[in-house]
Order: sequence, then structure tokens, then C-alpha cells
Amino acid sequence: MKIANRMDRLSESITIAITTLSKQLKADGKDVLSFSAGEPDFGTPQVIKDAAIKAMENNETTYTAVEGTVACREAICQKLKRDNNLDYTINEVIANNGAKHTLFNIFQAGIEEGDEVIIPAPYWVTYPELVKYSGGTVVEIITDDKSNFKITPEQLEAAITPKSKMLVLTTPSNPTGSVYSREELTAIADVLKDTNITVISDEMYEKLVYGDAEFTAVASINEDMLNRTITVNGLSKSVAMTGWRFGYAACKDQGLMKAMKKLQSQSTSNINSITQSASITALDGSADTDIESMRVEFEKRRDLACELMNNINGLSVSKPDGAFYLFVNIKEITNDSMEFSKGLLEDVGVAVVPGVAFGLEGYFRLSFATDEATIKDGISRIKKFVDAK
Repeated sequence: MKIANRMDRLSESITIAITTLSKQLKADGKDVLSFSAGEPDFGTPQVIKDAAIKAMENNETTYTAVEGTVACREAICQKLKRDNNLDYTINEVIANNGAKHTLFNIFQAGIEEGDEVIIPAPYWVTYPELVKYSGGTVVEIITDDKSNFKITPEQLEAAITPKSKMLVLTTPSNPTGSVYSREELTAIADVLKDTNITVISDEMYEKLVYGDAEFTAVASINEDMLNRTITVNGLSKSVAMTGWRFGYAACKDQGLMKAMKKLQSQSTSNINSITQSASITALDGSADTDIESMRVEFEKRRDLACELMNNINGLSVSKPDGAFYLFVNIKEITNDSMEFSKGLLEDVGVAVVPGVAFGLEGYFRLSFATDEATIKDGISRIKKFVDAK
């Protein structure tokens, strides 16, 4: 069968490809430490698992409304009000099969051929792929260490054209861990106020913020931003629920919400009913103590990983304010991140993701979502590899 031409727009995820390769090498007997996957190494909190068991015992195993049960959507609304001071009704939120599914629905429902989507680089690998698949054109804004990988109002203004349809913001960021302050988001909002640009705000790492940094929801800046922002969030990272597949969108644009619901009704229909029931417990504050325990542990690992990495001649990394990644500068050694990452894997058995996967050469991403002993061993191997160059 001839494959549809639209599939040529998609590239395989380098992150997933490297994770798969490292797993295969392990299976073949090679000593491999993988720092490539964006997945917490903690188990889902017991209180959430108990809620899922109770849901199964109560036979909550049937189809639900496409957009999610009333109870699930009410929990999303209450979370947004409690944590972010945002008011949404249950008709302004939808539950999806993870935030990747949420983004797929948004771009498929909102992008026409030729529409431009502004994406700051480095970016999560999936953003440009979904835009291209949907027929849109990606407009990248390149950032670097000097701006802590955050766009400036001047850069945004220069990137806007009559074809600009959407802007993707990620705070905290994957892959850099950068967190936009309220002042920085307000400056971005000032640039957008006289445009028709919709903001997609990916806030998946909202709960994982460190030090003096504070998370600010993009839609909370002012009423204009509330009305133009689609908030995307989920439970994979902060509540260690990657395999449960729970994401959601909150949006004031009823036309878009109806379009996303229509698309979902003809693709996946409702998300897993047990996951929906468990998500209520994850969203209502019952797991907050567990979330904080994980956050504290991630912060310790961040500090350790940064200290060790910055002791390697030729490498440097700024301490991230959020998420659980280091975006390490290797420009003193090479600008070919793919070659560097391949060498790490083959020579010393360390799997990281090359910066080129995120749209920025001269870096690699290392996840510190693993135990301290593995972090120490892995960075020791990286030092050995770099010192041999």
C-alpha cells in the first residue's frame, strides 16, 4: 500500500529512538545508563492507585462522555482555580490521552495550510512535528544560555507576520528547565495584545520548580491572555503518571473546544475511565505531600548533577529553575551534538539526547530523573569520555 504523503511531514522522535536503542543495548548485555527518557523514576502515589482500584471495584469501566466525566472535568476546573486562580467551567476543559494527544487535537483543529506557528527553540521535539503534520509552518525563535533560553519581547515582535496563528510557550521548559517570570510573561502579553495570535501554554512541569523560582500560569497574566490562551497540562511528570495517559486542555474559545471534542469523538473517544477516576485524586490535592516529596528529591538531584557537570572541562550548564533536565553546553568541544551523543553511548554507555533534536545544536539534554548513584556514575563516565577527546 502506498503510504499517505502527509506521513512524510513527520520525523521519528529522536528521544524515543535513543531510549529504544539504549534499551536494546542493555538487552544485548551492554552496561548502559540511560538519561534520555523524560520520565520520573518514582511510582504513582499510593493514594492515586487506591482511587483507581476503588473505581474498578465500583465497575467504573464503561464509556464516558468524550470530553471526560463531569467529576473529572470539575476536578480540573477546581485545580485551575486553586493553584492558578483561573476560572473555567466544565464546558471549557477537555480530558485527553496525555498532553501529546491534547496538542495533536489543538493543531489538527486549529491549523490550516500555511498558518504560521511561532515556537521558541530549544523546544520539545513533538511541537514542530505536529505543526508540520497539520499543514502549518514552523517559525523558530532561537534562544541561548545568555537569555536562559527564554524569548524576549523584541524577538517575538520580529517573528510575527500576518500569517502568525499560534505561539507555543513552555514553562517550565523541556529541555532547558527555564521558567518564565510573571514580569517576562507580562512583557510577552504586551506584544500580543493587538494580535489574533492564540497562545498554547504547555505547563506540564508546573509542580517541579526549584529555589526562588515561582511558576506563573500564562493565562493568569490578564484577561486578554486568559481569552487567547489554551492551557495544556497533565499528570505524567509531577505525579509520576506517565503510563496512565492523562492530559487536558482549558480554553475560553468554545469553537475550538467543540472542534477538539468532535475530533476526539471520531478518534479515541473518551480517555480511560479508570484513569479519569484516579485523576480526580491526583488533581484535588490528596497527593500534594507525595508531589512535594518528589520535587524536593528532584531539586537535590539537580544540584548534584549541575555541580558534577560543571566540573568537567569543556562542558557548562546553567542550573535549571524547573523540570528535571540539564541542557548542557558542549560548544567548546563540538557543535555536532548527534556525533557527541552517539560517542557517549557507544564508548562509555551513557544515553543522552542531542540538542539538535530540540532545534539547537551544541548541547545535549540529560534527565536527572534517576537516583543519585546513577547520576554520579553517569557524569563520571561523561567526564571520562570528554577528557579523552
